Amino acid sequence: MIELRTPAEIDEMRAAGRFVAETLATLRDETKVGTNLLSIDRRAHDMIRKAGAESCYIDYHPSFGASPFGKVICTSINDAVLHGLPHDYTLRDGDLVSLDFAVSVDGWVADSALSFVVGTPREEDLRLIDTTERALEAAIDAAVVGKRIGDISAAIAAVSHGEGYSINTDFGGHGVGRIMHGDPHVPNDGRAGRGFPLREGLVFALEPWLLETTDELVTDPDGWTLRSVDGSRGAHSEHTVAVTADGPVILTDRSFLGVR
Repeated sequence: MIELRTPAEIDEMRAAGRFVAETLATLRDETKVGTNLLSIDRRAHDMIRKAGAESCYIDYHPSFGASPFGKVICTSINDAVLHGLPHDYTLRDGDLVSLDFAVSVDGWVADSALSFVVGTPREEDLRLIDTTERALEAAIDAAVVGKRIGDISAAIAAVSHGEGYSINTDFGGHGVGRIMHGDPHVPNDGRAGRGFPLREGLVFALEPWLLETTDELVTDPDGWTLRSVDGSRGAHSEHTVAVTADGPVILTDRSFLGVR
């Protein structure tokens, strides 16, 4: 069921959005060559505890997950792009890191993700990351009253296909509110003018993600981490966005922190 939020409820969601934004900005700043993925998870766990927030991941067990996730953040490295389960891995020079983080604050959920390279970046990785960021910006620009879900999907696809990347539509954007994953589903490819009409009060997480040379995924033995089938690298950008009468509002905006 698609739920619409009142302006007062959207204001209440801002606390969760700000906390998610601040946490991701902090983790990006602290994540370097030599950082262990389990340390990232412990740091995020500590920040959640101090804020009195609640993780959306640790007990999460959807149909596609082999077991409850058990950690509080997704850490996807290089050819892993989604649902990366933190494990004992120390980051190396040039690793492409995607962090995906969702929490509930006072009963409201916010969800966001970013990708970056530690150490010396490859130009191919920077181009991939930049494409997901620009696709997300285009998606947000399309999230206005009177348009449709397909307009958001088409905006993501136009940027992604324009750079020569193919798109997997198995995982995409989703409604956000009292729970992390709700209706509507927002594919990262679609036809403009189609789908559910965008109305004031709709809140969703928009999340373009791309793989460098494929759109096919395989699942790690951990039952969670999704990797490219050919070993090519992936990137992921995500914000929680509210559709309002005055235009889209990015609840997880990090720009005031100097982080995209």
